[in-house]
Amino acid sequence: MLSHNINSSHRHARTTHSNPISNAQTNQPATRTKQKPKHKRTGKSPVQIKPNYPHHIAKMVQPRMLTKADETSANDENEVRREDQEKINRFSRLHQRQTVLEEQLKGKQKDKEDLEEVSMELELADEDELVPYKIGDSFFQLPLSDAQGMLSASTEKIDTDVTKLEDSIGELREEMQQLKVALYARFGRSINLET
Repeated sequence: MLSHNINSSHRHARTTHSNPISNAQTNQPATRTKQKPKHKRTGKSPVQIKPNYPHHIAKMVQPRMLTKADETSANDENEVRREDQEKINRFSRLHQRQTVLEEQLKGKQKDKEDLEEVSMELELADEDELVPYKIGDSFFQLPLSDAQGMLSASTEKIDTDVTKLEDSIGELREEMQQLKVALYARFGRSINLET
C-alpha cells in the first residue's frame, strides 16, 4: 500500500513538472499588444521601410553634415588671399601696359612703312633737285643727299624702337602667362584672365 502511494506520487510529480513552459504560459497574465502611433491628419499608421542591406552599410550611406572645420576649409579654397589679389592686380597692370605698347608698336610700324615708301621715291629723284623733307610739323627743301641721309637715320631709329617694343611686349606676355598658370591653378574656372 505504501509503495503504491509512492509510485502514484512520483507519477503525479512527473506529470505536473513535465512541461514547465506550458505551465508558465498559462500562469502569465494576458498582455496587451502595443498599438503603433497614427498620423495626426490621416489617422493611419506611418509606413516603416526597412533597408534591405546590412546595418553597418546603412550607417555608411547616411548623409554627413559638414562640420565648421570643413566649411572653413572649403571657404579657404575659394577665398581670395592677399597674395592672390596682388597677382590679379599685377596681371591687370601688365595687360594695360601691353595694350599701350602694342598701340605704340603699330604706330612705329606704320612710320617705318611710310619711310620705306619715301626712300623708294627718293631713289627716282634727280641728284640736283631739292626735295621737301618733313621735320616735325614743317617741311624743308633739302638736297637729295641730305634728305636720304636723314631718312636713313630715321629708319634706323624706328627699327631700334620697334625691336625694343617687341622685346618689352614679349617680356610682358611671359610674365602674364606665369601669372595665368598660378591663378588658374588656384581658382580654376571661377576666374577669367583671357584677353
